[in-house]
Amino acid sequence: MNRAGLARTFQNIRLFREMSVIENLLVAQHTQVNRHLLAGILNTRGYRQAESQALDRAFYWLEVVEMVDCANRLAGTLSYGQQRRLEIARAMCTRPEMICLDEPAAGLNPVETQALSRIIRFLRQQHGITVLLIEHDMGMVMEISDHIIVLDHGDVIARGAPQAIQANASVIAAYLGAEEEETRR
Repeated sequence: MNRAGLARTFQNIRLFREMSVIENLLVAQHTQVNRHLLAGILNTRGYRQAESQALDRAFYWLEVVEMVDCANRLAGTLSYGQQRRLEIARAMCTRPEMICLDEPAAGLNPVETQALSRIIRFLRQQHGITVLLIEHDMGMVMEISDHIIVLDHGDVIARGAPQAIQANASVIAAYLGAEEEETRR
């Protein structure tokens, strides 16, 4: 997936809990760094430069997700919201063109959800990253999305701008439990 320019996060967080935050970000970059065993053994200038760039990239994404102060903490000791942000930073260390975020707001409180929304906007606006968001927090989805596709039991029932989705009778029926005919009245 990473070679195709796609990164993703998971609904169930998948971090290396016994590694530090910074180690989680460095290991995400292993396909881009340290390709030659001999270069690592000999500690060549190219090897050191690649390692330095990986470390710089890791700290850049820690700044973006507001976790620089957690760099040396074990990932397993972070709060749930911090683990979510770390997962996004780790995905971004792979330099994707598109990121798939699977339920990133699940389990977050409103303050954490707002921070997550800011990060997603930053990815789009500052890095031109396409974000595929799979999310049930409709307030967040409506706030940060340009285009929404709504599924009901795996079938596409609507697509369009947030305003159109909010007014769509099929979406209202599927997600509020109203009968479609009642919502048309």
